[in-house]
Amino acid sequence: MRIDKYLKVTRLIKRRAAAKELLDRGIFLINGKVAKPSSEVKQNDMLTLSLGRHQLLVKVLNCLEHANKEQANKMYEIIEDNIINEIESKIE
Repeated sequence: MRIDKYLKVTRLIKRRAAAKELLDRGIFLINGKVAKPSSEVKQNDMLTLSLGRHQLLVKVLNCLEHANKEQANKMYEIIEDNIINEIESKIE
């Protein structure tokens, strides 16, 4: 499944267009490599997502084409949720 669709189906990002825009910035990673909107996601992949001040490390558990809210929550597991201070992000 394409990562832009995966992010929408799992509700990690509300709209696929928003996911594509963020992916075009090159700030999301799949298994440590920069992800493009067309990058494929599969079970057991590790995603690094920078969403605002949050940097999430997410493990892909399942790839469903369509999911309700309960199913969407079971498609991934958040391994880490780090909050980046503005001062730290400016230094890096």
